[in-house]
Amino acid sequence: MPPTTPYAGKFSSCAPYGNNNNHPQPCSPYRNGTAPKPAKENVYNGAYTSAENPYDILQPHSSYRSSSVSSVTAKEHHYSSSCAVSENPYSSPQPHSPRQHSTSCPGRAYRHTSSSSGSEQSSRNNSVVAKGRRYGHGVTASYGEMCYHDNSLVSASLEALIQHLVPTVDYYPDRSYVFTFLLSSRLFLHPYELMTRVCHLCVEQQRSGDALLDKIRFREVAPKLVQLLTEWTETFPYDFRDERMMRCLKDMTHHVARGDEYSWRAMQQMTQRLIKRLSALGQYEEAVAALNAVALERPASLKSKQASGQRSDVMSVCDDPFILAQQLTHIELDRLSFIGPEEFIQTFAMKDPLENHKGFFRKRKTSNLEAYVNWFNRLSYLVATEICMPVKKKHRARIIEFFIDVAQECFNIGNFNSLMAIITGMNMSPVARLKKTWSKVNTDKFEILEHQMDPSSNFSNYRTALRGATQRSETAHSSQEKIVIPFFSLLIKDIYFLNEGCASRLTNGHINFEKLWELAKQVSEFLVWRQVICPFERDRRILQYLVTTPVFSEDELHLASYESEGPENHMEKDSRRSLRSSLLHRENRS
Repeated sequence: MPPTTPYAGKFSSCAPYGNNNNHPQPCSPYRNGTAPKPAKENVYNGAYTSAENPYDILQPHSSYRSSSVSSVTAKEHHYSSSCAVSENPYSSPQPHSPRQHSTSCPGRAYRHTSSSSGSEQSSRNNSVVAKGRRYGHGVTASYGEMCYHDNSLVSASLEALIQHLVPTVDYYPDRSYVFTFLLSSRLFLHPYELMTRVCHLCVEQQRSGDALLDKIRFREVAPKLVQLLTEWTETFPYDFRDERMMRCLKDMTHHVARGDEYSWRAMQQMTQRLIKRLSALGQYEEAVAALNAVALERPASLKSKQASGQRSDVMSVCDDPFILAQQLTHIELDRLSFIGPEEFIQTFAMKDPLENHKGFFRKRKTSNLEAYVNWFNRLSYLVATEICMPVKKKHRARIIEFFIDVAQECFNIGNFNSLMAIITGMNMSPVARLKKTWSKVNTDKFEILEHQMDPSSNFSNYRTALRGATQRSETAHSSQEKIVIPFFSLLIKDIYFLNEGCASRLTNGHINFEKLWELAKQVSEFLVWRQVICPFERDRRILQYLVTTPVFSEDELHLASYESEGPENHMEKDSRRSLRSSLLHRENRS
């Protein structure tokens, strides 16, 4: 287990936004604070039977990979395609950065609008005087309920953060802020509640008591509300599996239709893209469930061991380590592409009291993340099964050497998740105890790979290799060089420990926004990796084998290992006797 990820609240200073009030705008502590490009999409067309393999379908390159908000061109309304988030929101500037529209003071809740609400009027009064203090080499300043350090937002009340998300005629929140808050807000309130409050505030702030004036004012703010909802639906589409979210979106579409035809058309197009994305997700989940059902038809170890001469093995399907590593990379990137960024946060987010409501998140909130972890486990057991299955020692040794070569090719490609799964499978005790088999294997390359993935010093060797692969990806001249597939379980642990190691709320009740910046930074890095299009040709037969061929359970692996190389002591003899009895009993019952 790696130690808690250290959290250092050190941020490079950012120049304040241009504004009318000469106050610093909240800025990302990373590079330029701009939003990522739209996500790629792996859309599985049509339904799949349990015998079919969705991984041989060529994925379209147009739907969401360069998914853009379709422009509704008019004299005064333009909807940019740069709203969605699937790259690092803290990297290079994007052409239509919302920074261009940031003309308000940093305390988002305290900007001057014509709203007559008491709470907002009070906020404006509180923001007249900004308090600043110097700490070391930086300046900490407070504007009402928002606190900054070197022009970076570090803490604020939940109400102020929500208000800061709401666009007005002359203001749109920085896109790195939008991504960060939409990602981590679910630690404090549910997406439906946040969306309800944001939409309500956006509408209420335009009310003046005069129906005609209200319509004119809402028409002016509608394009920015549509832009915010577009960022939400394209970056966190799975939030809208909640029927309440879809109802709220539908209500806002009707409201926009009354004030602005161009914004209404954009809302319609946005909803169509969202429905397409959710439909693709449903097809993917059904396909994976069907494939898993086939894979669960596991052979009984004793029968399979005796009939291993008639059973195909991985080398009869693919004897080229590079080709197999390519197909593993296809599976990895396919499954990565369906993991929502919010799933990392929802792993430890507050539990919804309405979780069991029939219309609310009928699918588990982290189902795609869990499915990907299960794929890692399956690959590990597949490797162990392939090694323990053969009767002859030389055949087992040849399988081990083959998987060592596959692991090396995975490392060269940048597929660290498959690499670690293979190493894990080869280090399982049923495989590790096959001493006579290992004596026939040249283990030099395997030892080098183990060293690269050594867990000591918080996986320092792996992290160095990951940084190298990331740098290669950033300067890549080919699609293959862009591939970075992290050791996923470690990524989850890093995010988990960051959450556990830093308080979400400060002693004054403020949200610790420094922590939210760090969470967003780690998740956004994953989104960059998820964006890559796999350049290798798909091989249906190999993919089908990898995702559906039955694998042994842990007990079956141990028994197959004992059948390959007999017990060495009384403990192993007792273990074999017990396993034989229990597995035979299980076979007879089935």
